[in-house]
Amino acid sequence: MHSPIPYTVQNQQLWLSPERLAFWENEKALIISDLHFGKTGHFRKSGIAVPQSVYKEDLQRLVAQIQYFQPTQLIIVGDFFHSTANKELDLFKKWRENFSAISIHLIKGNHDILENEWYGSCDIQLYDEHLSLSEFSFIHDITVAGQQISAIGLHHSQRTANRKRQNTNYFFSGHVHPGIRVNGAGKQSLCFPCFYFGKDYAVLPAFSRFTGVAVIEPNKNENIFAIVQNKIVQLQ
Repeated sequence: MHSPIPYTVQNQQLWLSPERLAFWENEKALIISDLHFGKTGHFRKSGIAVPQSVYKEDLQRLVAQIQYFQPTQLIIVGDFFHSTANKELDLFKKWRENFSAISIHLIKGNHDILENEWYGSCDIQLYDEHLSLSEFSFIHDITVAGQQISAIGLHHSQRTANRKRQNTNYFFSGHVHPGIRVNGAGKQSLCFPCFYFGKDYAVLPAFSRFTGVAVIEPNKNENIFAIVQNKIVQLQ
C-alpha cells in the first residue's frame, strides 16, 4: 500500500489515503463516502453479470485501512449501501461482527434506503441530515434547489451559506464522486478521482471503485489531490 499524505484543516490533522478515504488523527476516525456496498448484487438481481469479487475487494480494502490506521470510529458521509437488501449485505453483517468495537456513524445518503431496523441490527448510528463533531461537520450532498455544486464548478450556494450561519464548522461531503481532468500533449487527457478541499468544505472521492466520476472545475485557491496509480498527487 502506498503511504497516505498529511493535510491540515482547521488545525486538525488529516491523512489522505490513496484508497479513497481520509483518516482524522485527532478523533481517530476514518472519513469515507460513497461505498455503495451491495451495488454489484443489485446489478446481478437486475440481470447484469457483475462479479461479487468487486464487492469483496472493497470490503478487503476497508479492512486493510482499518488495520493500518487503527481507528475507533468510521464516519460515513452517505451512500454506505446502494439499494435494498441482498445477499451481499449478509456478508457485511458478518464483517461487522469482526469489527464490533468500532463505532459507525452514517449520515444518510440518497442511496441509503434500508429500513432503520436493519442499520440498528448492525449497530450503525444514523443521522438524517448532518453530524457535527469537534471542528468538522459531515453532510452527504451540498446542493441548492437540486443543482449539484460540481455542475457549477464547486462555487458556494445559498443553502450552504444559510447552513454555515448556523454551524461554522468545516464541512465534509460526498455524493458528487469528484474527478479531475489532466490534459497532456497531443490533446490527450485523463480523468482521475480526487479529493477536493475548498475554503469552507471538502468533497471526498467515492470509496467504491465501481463508480464513475463527475469532473470538477476548481478555482486556483482550492486544493486538489488526485489519485493516480494508487498514489496521491497534489495538482494545486
